[in-house]
Amino acid sequence: MSMLNIAQIIIAVMVVVVILAQVRGGGLGGIFGGSGESAFKTRRGVERTLFRFTVILSIVFIILSILSVRFA
Repeated sequence: MSMLNIAQIIIAVMVVVVILAQVRGGGLGGIFGGSGESAFKTRRGVERTLFRFTVILSIVFIILSILSVRFA
């Protein structure tokens, strides 16, 4: 297995962990539409950091996927 594939697996696991951390922080009621909160809310503090980290990890994962196909 090449270093590119190993990096892609590590980033994929990190994306899953960060997404699960966001869902856990939001509560399970919001997943099924059971929360009484409004649909739009402002991200603050740790939630904003997790969101940005998720976006960055996703972009890195896409770039690694493209590079993996390109050099295969």
